[in-house]
Amino acid sequence: MPVINTIKEFVDAQGITPYQFRKDVGIAQRTAYDLYNNPLQLPSSSVLTKICDRYEIQPSLLLKWVPIVEREAMASGGD
Repeated sequence: MPVINTIKEFVDAQGITPYQFRKDVGIAQRTAYDLYNNPLQLPSSSVLTKICDRYEIQPSLLLKWVPIVEREAMASGGD
């Protein structure tokens, strides 16, 4: 599925650290940092719900559809 997470952009726009994001949402450290550092890592439905509930936002602020070619370039390390 050609969807990426935009959690890094969201967290940075909030002016908080990944650590604060993790604490706010109540998710595992590894999960928070994987989501923050890897846009190809998609949150589970329960994690997505926790984030949306905590910040009172729509999931569309955290997920973005991208063309398959762009996603493949991201996976291979290209821009």
